[in-house]
Amino acid sequence: MSMDWFLERFAPRGEAPAFIWADRAYSYAWLAQEVEAWGQRLAQAGIAPGQVVAIHGDYSPALSALLLALMANRNILVPIASASMENQVEFSALAQVEVAVAFAPDDSWQVSWQQQAVAHELLLALRQGGRPGLVLFSSGSTGKSKGIVHDLGLMLEKFRTPRPAWRTIAFLLLDHIGGMNTLLHTLANGGTLITPAAAPTPAAAPTPAAAPRTGRSPAEVCAAIARHRADLLPASPTFLNLLLISEAYRQHDLSSLKLITYGTEVMPETVLRRLATALPGVTLAQTYGLSELGILRAKSRSSDSLWVKVGGEGVETKVVDGVLWIRTRSAMLGYLNAPSPFDADGWFCTGDRVEQDGEFLRILGRESDWINVGGAKVYPAEVESILLEMDGVLDATVYGERHPLTGQIVAARVVLAAPEDPASLKRRMRDHCRGRLEPYKVPVKVAVVEGPEHNARFKKLRPR
Repeated sequence: MSMDWFLERFAPRGEAPAFIWADRAYSYAWLAQEVEAWGQRLAQAGIAPGQVVAIHGDYSPALSALLLALMANRNILVPIASASMENQVEFSALAQVEVAVAFAPDDSWQVSWQQQAVAHELLLALRQGGRPGLVLFSSGSTGKSKGIVHDLGLMLEKFRTPRPAWRTIAFLLLDHIGGMNTLLHTLANGGTLITPAAAPTPAAAPTPAAAPRTGRSPAEVCAAIARHRADLLPASPTFLNLLLISEAYRQHDLSSLKLITYGTEVMPETVLRRLATALPGVTLAQTYGLSELGILRAKSRSSDSLWVKVGGEGVETKVVDGVLWIRTRSAMLGYLNAPSPFDADGWFCTGDRVEQDGEFLRILGRESDWINVGGAKVYPAEVESILLEMDGVLDATVYGERHPLTGQIVAARVVLAAPEDPASLKRRMRDHCRGRLEPYKVPVKVAVVEGPEHNARFKKLRPR
């Protein structure tokens, strides 16, 4: 596989910024030279085509250039973001990593060799076929993480068709399918990837030599949008709700922002409506993708609608018993530690329950998140959206708890704007839900928590 066409797009862009990192611009001319320099460094270090190479770190110009050089060298990439380093040993063993390149916060790097041999048939097939690969890992929220193997050549093909060039905030992590999609889409189309800088703390006052840190709080993201005139923010619904709670959007000039895309989890309708009201000049668009399938083309019916059309060229969809199935050429090759999930005809069951309205779908939630109350199904996002309508409720996480009579009951953890008597809150919640939800969907157990509960990817964590 040759990615010459991808790299050849850099030269005409010259001094246009490819990255803004630590408030400094790095041009496409710099990127082209750095990719070439990394190619020489790989040869000098003895990193041969087809070897499995882990990259430890976050978005940075040097790391991104290495990633492209490894793709051109036909290596198998294993990105591991800083937020995932606690799983580094597990992930490296599962992916049979042969060499790791670790980046420090100041973009310096170090190479280390691993004492592992590549034996998995999927990795060997990529190596023998001279194809670059990508290994990602599932979140493991329902069990042990799965190693997901992609043919990067197939993944790269969807970026051949020119798309708009955006000044994009680097929000989704590099070892997430959405983060990889953001990087490749931005560079393929001559855009600019902007990494927000973390605000300095009194304990670590900035100095000229201070290493930059990635900042992903609402205030830091909004500051980056304002400072660098970003026009695209890809984010999760959980982060966008935090943005509304913080009101950081009121404290910064976001007039350059044109588009917010959201995915990775179900968007509560209440949050979407509030976001559309808070940022009336911004288009809100739902994305759809899975680590196993990549990020697919999607089109929202409108900014305040949860109905979305999924598909496009090379993608087929069908709904079987209310569950979405997808078949696409750019799907993963398979798992490193689990059987193939594809049926005999190449269809993949997403596990997402959906409603249909012509070509449009509404994602209700994963089957694994269902709450089964005496045989009746409850989707957490539906209940969360209703709870977020209540005065004083800033955030809500709905989940199921075991019950000896009904199998499960609906439980909720809420974040309040001000302290409230638990009994009063529960009565007020029942009154608010009456007429909006069927009785079995109303939370039976309610707990007040201090702050939003999410992981490093700003995805809601539900107790299980």
